Amino acid sequence: MKKQKEEGALRKLVGIEMIGRGIPRTDYAVYIGEKQVGFVTTGTQSPTLGQNVGLVLLDTSQSTLGTELEVDIRGKRVLAKVVKTPFYKRS
Repeated sequence: MKKQKEEGALRKLVGIEMIGRGIPRTDYAVYIGEKQVGFVTTGTQSPTLGQNVGLVLLDTSQSTLGTELEVDIRGKRVLAKVVKTPFYKRS
């Protein structure tokens, strides 16, 4: 814990929104280029937003809002981007 506090976390939990067609599911690999940079912890289709969304445990260096990445969905890489959480709209 002391080392992590001094050096910072290596991974960060971030929200993603699918740009391509597909629903991110638990344990799907996440890539930027040919490098695996994380994995999906949970994902679903949001009926209120009309978008497929998920949470990804991602390398901290790749966790900037708007970063485009690819989720490996059943052997096919589908484009997604890092978005702000929470996913719901507050009124």
